[in-house]
Amino acid sequence: MKLKIAIQKSGRLYEDSIKLLKDCGIDVRNGMNKLKAEAENFPLEVFFLRDDDIPQYVADKVADIGIVGENVLYEKQKAVTVVEKLGFSKCRLAVGVGKDENYTGAQYLQGKTIATSYPVLVRKFLDDNNINAEIHEISGSVEIAPGIGLSDAIVDLVSSGSTLFMNGLKETETILKSEAVLVRNNELSEEKLAILSSLVFRMQAVKKAKNNKYILLNAPNDRLQEIIALLPGMKSPTVLPLAESGWSSVHSVLNENDFWNIIEQLKERGAQGILVIPIEKMIV
Repeated sequence: MKLKIAIQKSGRLYEDSIKLLKDCGIDVRNGMNKLKAEAENFPLEVFFLRDDDIPQYVADKVADIGIVGENVLYEKQKAVTVVEKLGFSKCRLAVGVGKDENYTGAQYLQGKTIATSYPVLVRKFLDDNNINAEIHEISGSVEIAPGIGLSDAIVDLVSSGSTLFMNGLKETETILKSEAVLVRNNELSEEKLAILSSLVFRMQAVKKAKNNKYILLNAPNDRLQEIIALLPGMKSPTVLPLAESGWSSVHSVLNENDFWNIIEQLKERGAQGILVIPIEKMIV
């Protein structure tokens, strides 16, 4: 029995999804323009689809699971279950207006025309803010709409904001923060749920590794307890005596978000020879 997974057939989400599977030890070779492939070392069959179609395929049980952006998932509103946030393909669905416009808040949009490829999410945002505005649904090149008189504002995906800037727009309101998620259909068999559990276990190990760094340092023994207090590690730091009297080697794990702040504090407390090593997998 194989678990069927749908992923985007091209683009950044495809690349990130294939990399995640590879980091999980799953080898998928799809060749050129193939729409289906099988993993060689894991019970997984892969479908390569348009991202807009993935929620429907999973809801209809053509695919058991899928990797899709939250923006597409919530726009399509299909009956699927989010299993895991994956931490990549991060972006935001945001309001863009002319760079010279005086945007004072969501009420700016009252009575305006908004161009977007996400009418469902925009309508929800407008209703939640009691705004009456016209939605003009277009499938692409949303950023040019204000410049050609098609709309007063846009709502589109934003990553760096450079596309907005190049089209004379500025980013204002964020409607949705989005990242890739793993979803499943709601009627998986026990056998397929077991395969999914194994896959999620691997994905979580890869995610934890990316969010943490392995750190080694030399610490003066008279400041050792202060340094240990800064390094909780997975349970507690490993401390080994050095050949040089009065010094110890300390090994631990640091979260990426706390890294630079703690490194500075370690230096202030006399830590030397600090080495930072990427972690490939992290099982807790």
